[in-house]
Parts: sequence; structure tokens; C-alpha cells
Amino acid sequence: MGEVEKGNTSKTSSRQRRVGLLYDERMCKHSTPDGEHHPENPDRIRAIWSKLQANDIPSRCVLLDAKKAQDKHLLAVHTQRHVDLIKNISCNSRRNRVSAKLNSIYFNEGSSEAAYLAAGSVVEVAEKVAKGELDSAAAIVRPPGHHAELDEAMGFCLFNNVAIAASFLLDGSLELGIKKILIVDWDVHHGNGTQKMFWTDPRVLFFSVHRHEFGSFYPFSDDGCYTKVGEGVGAGYNINVPWENGRCGDADYFAVWDHVLIPVTKEFDPDIIIVSAGFDAAAGDPLGGCRVTPYGYSVMLEKLMDFAHGKVVLAFEGGYNLDSIANSFLACMEMLLERKHAARSLEAYPFESTWRVIQEVRKKLSAYWPVFVDELPTNLTNQKAPPPHLLVSSSDSEGEDGKPSNTISDNVEAALEEVVGPLSKLTVEDHSGGSASFTSWRPVFSRTDIWYATFGSNMWQPRFRCYIEGGQVEGMQKACTGSVDKNPSKGIMWKTFPHRLFFGHESTDTWGPGGVAFLHPESSSHEKAHMCLYRITLEQFNDVLLQENVSCHDMSSPVFDLTDLNSAVNQGSVSLEVFKSGWYRNVVYMGKEQDLPILTMTCSLSDAEKFRCGEFSLRAPCKEYANTLVRGLVEGGQLSEEEAIAYIKQASSGEPL
Repeated sequence: MGEVEKGNTSKTSSRQRRVGLLYDERMCKHSTPDGEHHPENPDRIRAIWSKLQANDIPSRCVLLDAKKAQDKHLLAVHTQRHVDLIKNISCNSRRNRVSAKLNSIYFNEGSSEAAYLAAGSVVEVAEKVAKGELDSAAAIVRPPGHHAELDEAMGFCLFNNVAIAASFLLDGSLELGIKKILIVDWDVHHGNGTQKMFWTDPRVLFFSVHRHEFGSFYPFSDDGCYTKVGEGVGAGYNINVPWENGRCGDADYFAVWDHVLIPVTKEFDPDIIIVSAGFDAAAGDPLGGCRVTPYGYSVMLEKLMDFAHGKVVLAFEGGYNLDSIANSFLACMEMLLERKHAARSLEAYPFESTWRVIQEVRKKLSAYWPVFVDELPTNLTNQKAPPPHLLVSSSDSEGEDGKPSNTISDNVEAALEEVVGPLSKLTVEDHSGGSASFTSWRPVFSRTDIWYATFGSNMWQPRFRCYIEGGQVEGMQKACTGSVDKNPSKGIMWKTFPHRLFFGHESTDTWGPGGVAFLHPESSSHEKAHMCLYRITLEQFNDVLLQENVSCHDMSSPVFDLTDLNSAVNQGSVSLEVFKSGWYRNVVYMGKEQDLPILTMTCSLSDAEKFRCGEFSLRAPCKEYANTLVRGLVEGGQLSEEEAIAYIKQASSGEPL
């Protein structure tokens, strides 16, 4: 049981539900081989366990020992090849090469043990609940599982923990009397692996609500579409609710519960419910971009506890903001123990897109579930929040309880006032147990890395450091303010891209008379631009964007958030309306390096057209600016001084774009 005292049971009154809880420090041995930060890291489960301990939850629960999964249970949902791979991967000297061939997977010497413990622990808690020894239970496990497929690890997942437990309850132990299982996957990503494992099985009703955005959100396929309902005798037993956008919150999830999940659960009447309890739809998650609060999770769980005699098992999946996952898990434990809600959050109506998705889901399922035949009344569906694009920031500028931090733009604040009520600044808990007031998006964005690709003066490292550390170099006529996070870049590399480099405008505040560098947003096979890539945080990228475009701006919310990042990756670029007059307001996605997105900032395509037709002036750079570019190219080892001068001269030639 690791550091947990074995056999500790509830000390409260006999009326309290018997709730199992499982945590084992050995699952923290799975970590990145090089020690680099990764969203799926050991601190995720440590943060949850620390939060529960601080609130005296373990003493009120039945603490369970972690157990390694048996191969026969793993083989019920995975191939022999896959089981052998995960079993032996920690002692395989080529494990890094193996992981490089997989989708979002890493291995180290502790991966095999952690994977076996995670899968076996979910089986353990599920069996205890199925037998009636416990009313419900929660397993704080990692690595997560719902993306893992029959013969493939992916999306941080090695074994499909929930699918293994469900298969065990149905087939591995017939005396348990479990004939029907509801699996609820509220992780922000679609549970593609779990879906495929029960695709034709009517004994399992699989329900997943997730960001989908028409297949452009991870795991990047149409598997999560509402049209995927199962096949054969399993048709109708697979239910997907695919969000069309991010920033969905409590109201959106409550609507799906009330008008899709709860009605079908009444009809299905499960013997037990297993929740793939990912908390990456929580407010503040760096990958999820949604806004569910601890209160929201407690309400969703409470509604499920009304079925299967309250036999509910929580198995931890995703969730990458330590405060969010810890507070959300705590809210769920309080609900399991005493049906106690977390502090109530501000409520709003669902998005219009949420009602549209719900209607489509119900229509598709009406052929299998008569409860969905009737359409929802218009007086219900007309109650909707303003579109998500009217919100200036993503959920990552919200606190751990989901309340916005003055992040709603002035032009829509009045319209939203009636819906969401008063907004206030938050004080959020830090990891040391203290309390600090700060702009809540920055800590989240500081844990997300990107490659910033530069093609102008920032190719020279001392010049780029001005944007991070502040100050100025020779030739600059004014100093930079620098980033809030002044840590140096974590990596530097050079690449060439098939884009046109050109120079435009009459003068700049930084360099004086002369043009500055732009990269044509569209690629061209006969062009080549040298670019220096800096590995920086998304927080630092926001500060660089600010300094490149305007002299000052209210940074209580990010100018380029995670929804923008997702849009850039999927659409190729995103224009930042907050910088309407900025020269570098177009963020262009240039591909990936080391599985991190490469981003650059340049003019919009419409501005490039204005340069082409002469509405905006093309002009060669001033001597000081050109010298800085040459120094960057030469010191970066890309070109000789003569070659660099020729490269800049060619880009300054004024040839048609």
C-alpha cells in the first residue's frame, strides 16, 4: 500500500457509506526518461493524495492495497503482443525507440510496474464494490487508460484500466452477478480505446462526453462522433456527446446529463457504474480548455449515484492542472462519502452548440431508445449562453472553483451580466499549502512549451533575450520590457521553411527608418526562409506577442490561449483580433518538433496582399536592423557573412510576392 497504513477503515457513524480509496506511490515510478516536464507526470496523483489527506478523507474511507493485474484479465481486452510489450518494456534497452513510434507515449524503468498496478487496482476496487463489501470506491491511478486500444498504447495510456475492470466483472467472476455495466467517460478527450473494446457488446453502455470539434481535437478522428453508436447487438449501446467547441462548463454538462445520460441510464438499469474520471475538462486545465468546476463534478456524480444502488467506481484518467484535479477529486470523494456538494459555482445557460449536439444525439439514438423520440421544447433550448468566441480568454484564466477572473470583454460584459452574475478576482491555493493572489492563467501556461520560430532580428540570440529578460542591444532605439517569466529558452535549433521572407513599412519605433521582416503566411515550394526556433513557454510566447504588437495591454488574460493554439494547429493559423492594428497578429503553425508545436508570428494574409499590391510599402531594412539579422544567421551557423548579406538583400529586392 506504499506509505498508506493498511487496513484503515471509516471511523464515522454506521450511516455513512463505506467508500473504498486506493493510492500507491509505486505508480509514481512511471515518468519521462530524461526527467523533462510532461503533462502526465507523478505529481498528478501526489497532488490528489495530498489534497485528500489535508481534508481528512483517507481516515473516513476503507483504504485498499494496490494489486498488479493478472495477465488473464489484461488479455480479455488486449492482445498477447501488447501485454508482452508493456510487461517487458521497462527492461528493454530500446524502449525510447519503441515509444517514439507510438502516439504520445513515453517509457522508463518504472512504466511496466505502474501500468500493471494501475490496471490491477481498478479491478480491485471494482470487485470490492461489485461484491457489496463497499458502497463505492475511487482509484487514484496512473498511467491513465481510456485511449489504450486492443494492440496499441496511445495518448499517455498503456493498459485500458476501466475496460479491463469491466471485462473482469462481466466474464471473469460470474458469481458477482454483474450483467450490465454503465461506463461514463467524462474525460475531456474521447475514450476511443474503451469504445472499441465494447463496440458490439450490449452488456456495456458506453457514454463519452468530450471535446471533438469535428475530429480536430485529440485523438483526431471521427470515432467520437455522435453517429458512432455501436454495431450488431451492440448498436445503440455506444453514446458519444461531441462538443463542437471548448469552454463548455457546468451548465453544458448538466444539460447532457439531464437530457441524454440520465434518461438512457434509467432505461438501461445498470448493475454497477464505472467512471473514467478524467478531470481535464476542469477549469484551468492546460489541455482541456473547458470550465467544469468541482461543484459541477459533484453534481454529475450525485446524479449517477441514484442508479445501481449507488455502486459507483471512479478510476482516475486525465487532468493536468494540479489544483484543478485535486479539488475536483476532493469534491467527488465528499459526494461519495456524504452526498456533500462542493461550493456552488456561478451557473450559466448551455451554449447554443450544446443544445444542437444534444438534439443530434437524441435523434440518432431514438431508433434504439424510445425515451429520445420526443424533441426538447424550444422554451428550454432557447435558454443559451453567448457564443464561446465572445469570451476573451479560455478556461485557463479561471480559478479552481471555475469563477472567471474579470476575463470577459467590455463589449459583451453587459450582455453576460444577466446570465453569469457578478465576476470577481480569486485567491487560489498554491502547492505549498499557502495562498496567493495572481493572474491564474500564467501558472498554467508556464507548464506548456512551444517552439517560437523567428525569422527577423530575433534570430540573433542577444536580441531575442531582450524579449525575455528586458533591455536592448546595439542598434535598438528603445528597450523591451521583457517577459514576466525571465527564464532562458529550454532549447534552440535552426530549420528552414518554404516561405517567402520580405521587408515592409517605412519605419519602426525599435529600429527607426526602414522596413522590418515579415514571413509570407502561405508556403511556396520555391522559397526558403532560415528560422531560429526557441523552446519557450506559452506564457512567454504571450509576452513576446504583446511586445511585438503593442506597447501595453491588460494581461489579466492571455492574448493567445489554448483554444487559439488548437485552432492554429488545426487551421494553420489564427488571427488575434485583440491586436487589430498589430503587424504580427497572425500566429502561424509551422509543424511540430519533438512533439511540440512550432509557432511563428507574422502579418495576416490580407496584409500580405496589401504589400503585394502596393497599399503597404515594401522597403529594405535599415543598416542596424540588417546587421542584426546577419549576426543571427552567422552566429547560428546557418550562412557565412557573405551568404547572409546576399540572403537579406534578395529578400529586400522588392520582387513581386
